[in-house]
Amino acid sequence: MTSITPPAEYNLRRAASRDAPAIRRIIAQAHINPTGLNWRRFILAVDRQGQVIGCGQVKPHADGSLELASIAVLPAWQGKGIARLIIERLLQDYPGTLYLTCRAPLGALYRKFGFRTLTPAEMPPYFRRLSRIVNLLNRLGHQPDILLVMRRG
Repeated sequence: MTSITPPAEYNLRRAASRDAPAIRRIIAQAHINPTGLNWRRFILAVDRQGQVIGCGQVKPHADGSLELASIAVLPAWQGKGIARLIIERLLQDYPGTLYLTCRAPLGALYRKFGFRTLTPAEMPPYFRRLSRIVNLLNRLGHQPDILLVMRRG
């Protein structure tokens, strides 16, 4: 992996309470799971004017597992390596075992960071339940996406 030095157009920083509305907006725009959004766990990418342009967190679950989650970047800023830098920073801050869920097409991205796809038997209970529910709903709704559960470490 590369160093975690963002280019001059944006910077990474820990979230503050004032960032909670911006985090919720970005997550809503990205159409990803809005549960468990606690600003205290977020790393943010901010532009030169201080506007939040991307975010990510590691969230804990009741079973003790930690999930790399809520990785999102505003559309105008996508393709500039922002998500990669957020992920690298979170992996640096949380070097142990991490889980994540993602749509199948994103699996290749996370494999670059050392994540591997789990079978249902390998998943902690939370992720096993989530995987079953989402994949069933996708089949019922004739959605082509499959939810992957992945682990690093």
